[in-house]
Amino acid sequence: MLIGYARVSTVDQNLGLQKDALINAGCEKFFEDTISGTKASRPGLSNAMDFARPGDSIVVWRLDRLGRSLKDLITLVNKLDESEVGLQSLQEAIDTTTSAGKLIFHVFGALAEFERNLIVERTMAGLAAARARGRKGGRPKALNDEKRKLAVKLYNKKECTITEICEMMKISKPTLYKYIEDQA
Repeated sequence: MLIGYARVSTVDQNLGLQKDALINAGCEKFFEDTISGTKASRPGLSNAMDFARPGDSIVVWRLDRLGRSLKDLITLVNKLDESEVGLQSLQEAIDTTTSAGKLIFHVFGALAEFERNLIVERTMAGLAAARARGRKGGRPKALNDEKRKLAVKLYNKKECTITEICEMMKISKPTLYKYIEDQA
């Protein structure tokens, strides 16, 4: 039996494209998640794996619907192999029930991880270059030094509640606590 699995990261995204492809591939049962691929707990995927029996295959539109890292994908494929369940990815034309499909899976997974690592390296190099030019990253402070000192002073006097101070300064409680910690 072909078991379809579809995932989108946010409720704003649509599962239609994936579901149509899975139907065209001949999937008889479907499971889905609306959750980031970086999250370890994906109920729809867990249910698909629990439902699958030896000889079945879980079918996805693309490998990135299963996970973001090569390690996670390999772990998943190994679990499926132990259960004698195959994996098919429609866009990459991968079928792990064949030797060639397993090889292609590992090559594609390695290339995807390599691409992600390059992006991280480029980002880090860009941040280092910006720092070398004197630019600081991150969000600007919510309050200037004078207003930060006033917020801490109000907190120390205990004449206003934390909520009142936060509303007055238009900051969150964690931000206020950070200012208090910095002044200590």
